[in-house]
Amino acid sequence: MKLKVKYFNSYASFVDAHTIQLDNGKGKIETVTAKDIVIATGGRPTYPGIPGDKEFGITSDDMFMLNKPPGKTLVVGASYVALECAGFLSAFGYDTSVMVRSIFLRGFDQQMADKIAQHMAVYHTKFIRSATPSKLERPDPNGPIHVTYV
Repeated sequence: MKLKVKYFNSYASFVDAHTIQLDNGKGKIETVTAKDIVIATGGRPTYPGIPGDKEFGITSDDMFMLNKPPGKTLVVGASYVALECAGFLSAFGYDTSVMVRSIFLRGFDQQMADKIAQHMAVYHTKFIRSATPSKLERPDPNGPIHVTYV
């Protein structure tokens, strides 16, 4: 607000270098002109929809709100956000594993994606490949979270 940045939660398309057309998806279409335009297409983290996911899991957004270090961590997924989180957790010295369903960085050059994973492994990030979590549980209320996967 202090920087006079205006946020629009809309679909956008460029009309020219300084003009965009916005569609809020509810029938409202408007045109906005500005010196600088930033289009941020990021997504929101989601839970996998398995037993215990919301009770025992956190999203990448939640990780930055923790009041204490996470300790041993399982990162589910191999998107750039997942690998970034796993990378800095490993760099901070936490025991970190990444559960990868199929490939690293889907939609990216796979030769480079594999090099990134190899580099991460050298720096102590562990990988569980061809796996998908099916349940999170904590059998002992004071114990660790157990992950069942296929």
